[in-house]
Amino acid sequence: MENIISVRNVEFSYANDFDDNSSPKQILKNVSLDIKKGEFVAILGHNGSGKSTIAKHMNAVLTPQSGTVTVEGIDTTEEDKLFDIRQHVGMVFQNPDNQIVATIVEEDVAFALENMGVEPVEMRKRVDDALKSVGMFEYKDHSPHQLSGGQKQRVAIAGIIAMRPDCIVLDEPTAMLDPNGRKEVLKTIRQLNKDFGITIVLITHYMEEAAQADRIVVMDDGKIIMDDIPSNIFSNVQKMKEIGLDVPQVTELMYLLGKNGFDTDTHIIFEEDCTKALLDILKITHN
Repeated sequence: MENIISVRNVEFSYANDFDDNSSPKQILKNVSLDIKKGEFVAILGHNGSGKSTIAKHMNAVLTPQSGTVTVEGIDTTEEDKLFDIRQHVGMVFQNPDNQIVATIVEEDVAFALENMGVEPVEMRKRVDDALKSVGMFEYKDHSPHQLSGGQKQRVAIAGIIAMRPDCIVLDEPTAMLDPNGRKEVLKTIRQLNKDFGITIVLITHYMEEAAQADRIVVMDDGKIIMDDIPSNIFSNVQKMKEIGLDVPQVTELMYLLGKNGFDTDTHIIFEEDCTKALLDILKITHN
């Protein structure tokens, strides 16, 4: 598959706003990463690991101080290409209230399209299609501020979808939501990837969300330390815990059973597979 985003040897530091005499804090350290078209990639890491900073490099919210980031072959440091870059890669942040600008749902989804100069007939179609794709069409005449957190986040995602990007980067989009809201948003993200072929980059600290991805990238101290399919990443239970990350509960259960002498597989990341494994253990222990 062809790359949509390529990160090469990127370094980035934040200046210390409170102490002019201190050295800038380096957040990204020689990071290289490819995102292929149509992939669903989750990026994990504890606070300060660099995961949100690398996400902001993917649609030129930030640009590298060293190294390069390209989006569909466009260097993100080319300021005159910023509009093109953001048409290819849209970004959704964790607080939907910070992205909602209108008092009616459909007007909010249309906001970016108006600024892009999209014709009214085409705008109407894009807004309706975007709202349908996230299951919010019936709320098009509602006030966004009367919606639940999960519904607001889906409206924010619809606003990005209406711009027809090839890729959506979501920076902890479920962090402020309750379990039902998280479930709604994750379902929407999966549908966008599977049904519409939109490339997804999901920054999250929920392991069960990351388990749904095609691939997981783990960051620690500004570097990528693991990059593999979810079952292989989460089977490294001890390593994940050493860097301050959890694994799905079912994986941890398999790990603990294994430590207590049972024949288990720590590549298990889903509840159905865990249930089958437990039933097999019970059959063996009762024979």
